[in-house]
Amino acid sequence: MFAIIPARSGSKRIKRKNIKVFRGKPIIYWVLKELKRNKHIKKIIVTSDDPKILRLSKKYGADILIKRSKKISNDYTPFQIAINDAIKNLKISHKHSKVLAVFPCSAFIKNEYIVKATNLLKKNPTKFIIGVSKYSHPIQRAYQMKKNFLKYFNKRYELTRTQDIKESFYDAGQFCLGNSITWQKRKVQTNALGIIIPRERAIDIDTIEDWKFAEKLSKIILWKRK
Repeated sequence: MFAIIPARSGSKRIKRKNIKVFRGKPIIYWVLKELKRNKHIKKIIVTSDDPKILRLSKKYGADILIKRSKKISNDYTPFQIAINDAIKNLKISHKHSKVLAVFPCSAFIKNEYIVKATNLLKKNPTKFIIGVSKYSHPIQRAYQMKKNFLKYFNKRYELTRTQDIKESFYDAGQFCLGNSITWQKRKVQTNALGIIIPRERAIDIDTIEDWKFAEKLSKIILWKRK
């Protein structure tokens, strides 16, 4: 299995988010450290347009560095393009080679989630496996708000009891696993199975508020990694 971390430089809301210090280390350090625990990962690859991200990644355990072109490092580049570019660079030709994409700010990732995903992929080799977490409240009863006035997105559920509404899940923003041929031939969004990540570890860091929350949360949950 190859683990690929797509870590571009151009975060707009949190400057240099992928190497910002989190719990005393660049946040990508915690991801690299946890990946090292998985005995089935042959190589850890970091692909980035930023030389500093690549240098720190090498320092903290990345095996292979890929200098990504600016053309596929902007805000509008889907992460799957970056992963396929890395697959091409690495010449991963065997169609059943497992490729694990791991996001650089997923500091709460645990090896046990990767193990579960790997086992599920063995049974479903043409699918992607992603970590998901359950919404705490039914999204079917979400509101829109304009000038303090509220209305349901979906009026169909106005009078439905919450316990009668099907559970909904969101991408935990940690990883996506698939065979190399699947990465090249299928879209993640329409060809995925999920494994459940506990909500307290499904922290997708996009804003400074997310970052502050993640820092506080890391002090509450059992933080064994040093």
